[in-house]
Amino acid sequence: MSMRARLLILVLATAVLASVAAVATLRAADRAAERERARPGEPVARTGTVTLRQPGRLLFRNLAWGPQRDHISSVPLTTPAAPRTAAPGNCLRFHAAAGTGICLRATGGVIPGHEAVLLDERLRPVRTFPAPGMPTRARVSPSGRLAAWTVFVSGDSYAGGAFSTRTAIYDTRTGALHADLEKLTVVKDGHRDRAADHNFWGVTFAADDNRFYATLATGGHTYLVEGDLALRTLHTVRENVECPSLSPDGTRVAFKKRVPGAPAATPWRLHVLDLRTGRETALAERRSVDDQPLWLTGDTLLYAVPGDFGADLWSIPADGGGTPRLTVKSGTSPAVIT
Repeated sequence: MSMRARLLILVLATAVLASVAAVATLRAADRAAERERARPGEPVARTGTVTLRQPGRLLFRNLAWGPQRDHISSVPLTTPAAPRTAAPGNCLRFHAAAGTGICLRATGGVIPGHEAVLLDERLRPVRTFPAPGMPTRARVSPSGRLAAWTVFVSGDSYAGGAFSTRTAIYDTRTGALHADLEKLTVVKDGHRDRAADHNFWGVTFAADDNRFYATLATGGHTYLVEGDLALRTLHTVRENVECPSLSPDGTRVAFKKRVPGAPAATPWRLHVLDLRTGRETALAERRSVDDQPLWLTGDTLLYAVPGDFGADLWSIPADGGGTPRLTVKSGTSPAVIT
């Protein structure tokens, strides 16, 4: 066969392959369009600029199907159902405040893993930390100075009881890393507790960038603990408190509480604890909520409940009245930018 004939065959083969690829692309686009038409109520997300310095915005992990799934997205606080703007990059857990963000994400490579990534106000990575387990909680202090994250080292649920966690706190000002809260001194009922089964999760920070609250699990019970970073201590405050969230004025803690008689897989109900009086208020949300609630305002809480595409964000008054309201469809891990 002559060289000219070979070249002609090569050109024809290339043209055929290009045609096949074009047809496949068009068919894929048609299928995507059909899927969109089949889900008329699904939120719309478009890639754009998202920053931590846009006041009046609600940021969250987008769970709507599409190329922006798992991307941090932004909507106006006044119209959370508006089309969302999504930033590039995936996060499994996220939180932000005062220009600092924390993103827990999966890593690539031969052996999959996870990492905690500190983000600047434009969501650019500043520092990365290894995260030896499945991401579950993340929080940034109101000033943006402190960031905390929790991973499951073993087990994948708080419900069953057979799990182990690792919780870390990083100080962006000093560079100090408390890589494991289990290294701090625990004072339980006025006495130092040296039990080997301590597990911590759900950090929430006070405004002084020293005190914080978290959950301690030990001996088959859970406790609200108040931590002091300077003294490296944790004091138990109250039993049966999980995933605390300190109110903006520092006087109340929202949390999930195990309810006697509830199913083992869905045992929790949201409550609010007044730290001054010790009074607990059960909220009007009757579904089991396995989430660390967020104070949307000083009077309203935001939390995730399982939904069609993973989870939806709902809101409820913090005084025990009102009714649950769907706030963001297909979203989780929220942060309020003020």
